[in-house]
Amino acid sequence: MREFFERTLTRTRWSWHGIRDSWVNEHSFRYWVYANVMSGVLAIWLLEGAEVALILALGVLVLAAEAFNTAMERAVDLVTQEHHELAGRAKDAASGAVMLTAIAVGVAWIAVLIF
Repeated sequence: MREFFERTLTRTRWSWHGIRDSWVNEHSFRYWVYANVMSGVLAIWLLEGAEVALILALGVLVLAAEAFNTAMERAVDLVTQEHHELAGRAKDAASGAVMLTAIAVGVAWIAVLIF
């Protein structure tokens, strides 16, 4: 059992290191954090219960997508700095995933405000 907790602590440190690195080195990640703080404050002020949870959870999903996008970009840049069509398409697809999660937040906001 002790080994389980030690491994969990180690994995948690790695995860926080990745989040901190994204915060320090990625403007887009900071942008989405700020957007989520504003969205979260508005949700807490305007909404109730499950609606707040939905908005907050989707905001975290956007941050996760941005972290995947950052990982994809770094991996591609590690492999090659030269322009390559497939590398560009991979980066664009990862960026598109961030956009889709952000759209999901917008759709959720519209739905909870209308219904």
